[in-house]
Amino acid sequence: MKQDQGTLIEDVVGATETKSVQGVEMKPEHAAQIAAVVDAVNAKNIENVYFVACGGSMASLSFGEYFLSKEIETPSFVYTSNEFIHRDPKSLGENSLVILRSHSGTTPETVEAASFAKAKGALTVAISMEAESPLAQAAEYLVHYNYKDGSDAIDGEAGMFYTLLFELLNALAPNEKYKRVVNQLPNLGNLIQKNVDQFSEAANEFGKKYKRDKIIYTMASGAYIHHAYSFTSCLLMEMLWIHSNAIHSGEFFHGPFEITDYDVPFLVVKGEGSSRPLDQRAIDFVQKFSDKVEVVDIATLNYEGIDEDLKEYFGPALTGFVLRLYADGLAEHTGHPLSVRRYMWKMEY
Repeated sequence: MKQDQGTLIEDVVGATETKSVQGVEMKPEHAAQIAAVVDAVNAKNIENVYFVACGGSMASLSFGEYFLSKEIETPSFVYTSNEFIHRDPKSLGENSLVILRSHSGTTPETVEAASFAKAKGALTVAISMEAESPLAQAAEYLVHYNYKDGSDAIDGEAGMFYTLLFELLNALAPNEKYKRVVNQLPNLGNLIQKNVDQFSEAANEFGKKYKRDKIIYTMASGAYIHHAYSFTSCLLMEMLWIHSNAIHSGEFFHGPFEITDYDVPFLVVKGEGSSRPLDQRAIDFVQKFSDKVEVVDIATLNYEGIDEDLKEYFGPALTGFVLRLYADGLAEHTGHPLSVRRYMWKMEY
């Protein structure tokens, strides 16, 4: 579905300094990048959307698939980059939108996936912190985000992706609530800090309590299963070398619950949204049989300045920053820095 109203941030395109338009404050070049993507989407008959990346980048993009599948009729899919190429989805073509992400923009599989999708005629969009990266060169459009340079969160990875995501939702199926999400995203930086302050002590205590555990399971559902996956794969396994598995709360009682015992640790994300009852059912069980259960309740996050009916959209944008504190707590009390690797970046694989 097309719309003639353009993007909510298009008035900043071509500006020479940061401006505030309908509540959106971001660098003009970033606003221009998002506007260009939305214009390209409006110029085509988009029939499906693919989110393609690896590891933590794939987990981040998965929130896009969650909200698109929940909100609109346009089919959307998530693929790890290498399988995207090898499976070669039949519906991939000139009416497809393919959004790819790599933090450095150098992940070989994702760069190849961009070229593969572009050759199929798809509209390709790269998301990266490196504007001149191989991924940026391989895709037709670029959405660049700032990283650890002191920029406001609206220009960071979460701010840029969520602005892009809800601009795209509004382009594919216009709705006033998507406009309100974009208008309230400038609150993100302030909310991140407030929630980091709120959860710092609990996260530090988590690290102190579980510093000697060799396995920690994570559990979640809905949008938050992607946080559980990212925390398990990228933080516990990759960075801390702690054995883990991300268990979907709805699947817990279909096999995994048999490992529950008094000394088995669980980190459960109790989500904000329609699947919250799934998390509560799982929590009730593990708290009955395990003495090591940590619950991160998304309903207790600080949502100051966010409309009540938009909290479900903002929860996933904030949760990653909160969960990172729990990894920091483990790193502090185990003496194992998150930067240490055995294989990654050190050899060919």
